[in-house]
Parts: sequence; structure tokens; C-alpha cells
Amino acid sequence: MSEPAPSGNAALAEQQEQLKQESKFNNDGLEVISHRIVGRHAVPISRYRDDMWEFVGLTTNTTKSDTRVDFTTIPKEFQGIAKQIVYRYLRNGGYGQKTPKASTVIKFFQDMKPFFIYLETVHIKSLTRVDRFAAATYVIHIKKITRAGSKDVKLSPLTIAKRLHAVEKIYYLSQYTDDVMPAHPWPESSAEFLSGVTENRGDRERTPLIPDDIFHIIFRRAWEVVETAPRLLDLRDGVDLIASSYRDEKYRKQELQVEFLKTSGWKGGVKDLGKEITKIRVASYIIVASLSGCRNHEIAFLKQNACYSTSDATGETYRWMRSTSTKTSAGQTEWLVPEAVVSALQVMERWARPLQKILKREIDEYRSADPLDPRIAEAEEHLNALFVGLSTGKGNMVRTTPTKTLNQELKTFSRDCGVDWKLASHQFRRKFANYAARSQFGDLRYLREHFKHWSIDMTLGYALNESQEIALYAEIQQEITEIKERTVQNWLDPDQPLAGGYGNNLAKWRTRSENVILFRNQKQMITSIAESTAIRSNGHAWCTADDNLCIGNSIEPVRCAAGCSNAVIGLEHKPFYNGLYNQLRQLKDLDDIGPSGLARVQRDLDRCADVLNTLTVN
Repeated sequence: MSEPAPSGNAALAEQQEQLKQESKFNNDGLEVISHRIVGRHAVPISRYRDDMWEFVGLTTNTTKSDTRVDFTTIPKEFQGIAKQIVYRYLRNGGYGQKTPKASTVIKFFQDMKPFFIYLETVHIKSLTRVDRFAAATYVIHIKKITRAGSKDVKLSPLTIAKRLHAVEKIYYLSQYTDDVMPAHPWPESSAEFLSGVTENRGDRERTPLIPDDIFHIIFRRAWEVVETAPRLLDLRDGVDLIASSYRDEKYRKQELQVEFLKTSGWKGGVKDLGKEITKIRVASYIIVASLSGCRNHEIAFLKQNACYSTSDATGETYRWMRSTSTKTSAGQTEWLVPEAVVSALQVMERWARPLQKILKREIDEYRSADPLDPRIAEAEEHLNALFVGLSTGKGNMVRTTPTKTLNQELKTFSRDCGVDWKLASHQFRRKFANYAARSQFGDLRYLREHFKHWSIDMTLGYALNESQEIALYAEIQQEITEIKERTVQNWLDPDQPLAGGYGNNLAKWRTRSENVILFRNQKQMITSIAESTAIRSNGHAWCTADDNLCIGNSIEPVRCAAGCSNAVIGLEHKPFYNGLYNQLRQLKDLDDIGPSGLARVQRDLDRCADVLNTLTVN
């Protein structure tokens, strides 16, 4: 929805007062934009007069360049007004909105910058000259341009919507400046409509789901790396010890390192070992992200001793992982994790130890030179962090691994695994939610074994620990809803044969027009059935019973084929019944199972045959 500008005498008075207050510091430029706490002192980092504003309080995996807004990247004639607009947004937020986080301000700046650059290209040098025609031509312009580094890939509708939203904000915020944009850029439309992004969540861009076969390869390889990490770290520590002992004897040091690696059974050199050591970090990340459902920044915030365990009255042990989440200002948050996550984090504690020593020396050097050096507070944000790295381009500073670097390493890891998938850090959360959702249907029962009594039931989860992340449960529930709706949609397809008692009834019901008109449309019918029906997979059927007490879910699978009123058997189950039918035919030739055994074999053969006949598509 577009943001209306203030109107009336009260709004005019507010604007005039704002201009008076802002002109006060606009003249001297001493207003502090950001500061760091060093010891007990607040040390300014950026002031209004600076051409570049650096913000603090962002996640530790944010690259330095992404913590700043550089007004010199905006055409000169708009730099002053851009400062006023960004400052107003920083201090007051948008219309009817709360004060934004630093990351939101930076994104707003990035989204509004193309608009000012465009105005310069069409020779508009003031917001007062921006009319609806200029706004309309900007919409046409951004729909034609392509992504950076690509000649033929256009901007996505979501990216276009963000840039158009920035123009709407510029209009609103400029009302409190001395260069007022005279009218709303598109008063009878909206950024969503113009960009092609609808209000329907399902139409928006969504994180791609890693295919199972690809995920299995990547995860298996990552676990192999974590399991062999202790030996590699032993080699690293040995090489480092030689390096520290022979710091001033370069050639002797190299000679001893090569000899040490050779006698230890390592076939490569020091550089080869370094590459494998780096691989441990990305492999550990894959394990933690896959089995916890944490966001990237939450893993970046992990520090030493992040895990602990608790036990219930039965002696069952639960393992927890602590970190910080900035999403919805959650703060300190905990996740229930399996033993594999604990193992990966223990590996990372040892992995990060030498780098943390370097970081502590850096902080000591700052403090000895100037106790109020703001770099002290900045560096301390990364103390005891696990997923860190050495930035050789910045004087060998140790910092939390930036998202961009991690994503590059993930793509390399995926490529080395021989799979064709552009792996990215944000994809693991959805994969975890999808796996957890599917485990409720019985597709991945081993997940429950990993987590023991772990459940996607919120009541049970929060009875265990009130610090758990509620948003993760919501994402799992969303995956469950989507899986159920896809399943029901398949059931209601008239071309899909269905067996089982419930399946046969559905096949008859879906052809009756009077049932269809009970709903507004097919989507509502699918949603209604999915929400009101208990659905889970037992591997050989979809079971719609409210409980899992039926032995058809375990020791007697052919019971689902005997007309069970809770069973839906589809084409996806046909391979199971084909295989079972062939095995049962072999049993008929046995002469030592007795009459009752033969009778049961014949009964089960008939049940499988009935299912296969029903599922045969003519």
C-alpha cells in the first residue's frame, strides 16, 4: 500500500519544526549518526557531515562494505537531499512505521540510489521537478535494465518492487526537507502492481528447495569431512608449531614442515593441507545448518561452549545449541539439536582456536595504543566466534566469515561433490523445515531417531525449553501445509487412479459435481480438505487415521490394501506393491509354511493384485 503524505495545518507545522531542527545540525554537521561503546565510553563513528556513514549493530557476518552508505555514489546535486531523507528515515522511520534497523536503512539507500542516478540521466536536478511522467518513465527504465554482470537477465519483480517502494519513501520523507517531491509518483497504483509482484505470498519469490538426491550427496560428504577433521587439525597444529619454532629460519621451517607431513602420512604439501582445513569450516556449517534450521546470521553468532545438555525424568538426554537471533529482535535463542551438530561445533572450537589468538592480539594492540579506539569494540564482536576467517586483504584481521564468502565456498563444495546445484546458505533452513515436515508423514523416520523425542508439536517443544525459536516451527508448519495441499491436489486429479478404502471413496466423490460446488473454487476445496484431514505416509499408503495405532502402518502393510477406510494408495506406491507381489509369488512355491501360511500368502497376493489392477492406467 502506498504511503500518504502528511496533510493539514498540523502536518505543515510538524514539517516546519523538523526543518528548523535539522537545519541546526545540517549547518555544522556534528550530529552523531553512529557510535560504539568502548569500555564505558561512547565513541562517535560517523557524523552527519561525513560523506560516508558507517553503521553498527549489524550481524557479525556482514561485510564491511555492507555496513556503510556512501553519498558520493549519488549524483552531486542530490547528495544533500539524500542525506536529509536518509537521516529522517533513520530517526523517524517511514509513514506509520517504527524506527528501522541499520540494515534496513542501508537497503533503503541501495534501493533509492538508482532513482537519483536515473534523474541525472534525464537532466532532472531537483525533486521538485519530479512529476508523474518522470516517475512513469523510471518504472519503464528499471523494467528494461538487466542484473549486474548479466546482459540478458532482467531484474526480478521483487527487486523492482523494492526500488519502487524506495521512490514512494523518497516522496513521503521529502515532505520534511527543503526539496519536496510535489506529488505521489503513482497515486492510483502501487509498487507491487507496477512490478508484477502480487499480494499473494505464493506468487512471491521463494527459497529454492534442495532436491533430496543432491542434498544427500552434499550432506554425506560434509559429514565425512567433519569425521576426519581431528586428524587434519593434528597436522595443522604440528605445522603451526614448527612455524612458530622456526619463525626466522624460512627454509629450515619449510623443510621440517614437509618432513613432518610426509612422516605423518600426508601426501600433499602445506598449501594442500590449508585447503582441506578451510573445507572443514564449510562442511561444519552444512552439518549445523542442515540439522538445526538456523539462519545464517544465527550460526555466525555461535561462540565457544554453545552446546549444553539436559535430561528428563526418564533419563533421556536432550542437546541444545545457544546463539543470538536478530530476526524480530528475538535475542538469545536456543535450538534442539542432534549429536552430529555437537560434534561439528566441537570441531569448529578447535578449528577457530589459532585464529582467536590472532584476534586477541589485535585487540591488545589497539588498546595499548589508544584505549578509546573504536576498532576495539568492533573487533570484540568477533571474540570467541567459531565460524571465523583470516582476511589477508585487511592486514590479516580475523573476522566472522561474511555471507558472500560462505556462499562462494558452498558453491565450490557443491561443485567438488559433483552435483549441479547453486548451493547457498539460506537454502538449508527451508530444507530442514521440509525434512521435519515430511518426517511427520513417515518419509524420513530416521530424523526422529536423530532427535529422539524431538517433535514438531509446539506444545511439547516449548515445554522442553521456552527459549526455542518459534519462527522455525511456523516454517515447518508451512512446509506441512504445502505438502498436504500437493497431496490432496493429486488425489482430486480425475486422471490419477486411487486404491484403498478412502482412495476409492475419493475417486467416486471427486466426480460428483454437487460436491465441487460446495467450495468457491478448486484451490479452496484443496485447502479445506488438506486442513481437515490427517495425512501421513507409511511408505505403502497415505494414512488418514487420527492416530498411528493400526498395524497396517508397520508389521502388516497389506492391511491398507484390504479396503481400509483410512488408506489412500496412489501411483507413487505402485513400485512397493509390484515388489511385494513378486516376493509373495515366490513364497507360494514353498512347501514348509503349512496350509495357513499358504492361505495368508494367497490373501496378500489378492490384495496386491487388487491394488495393482486399480492403479493400472489404461
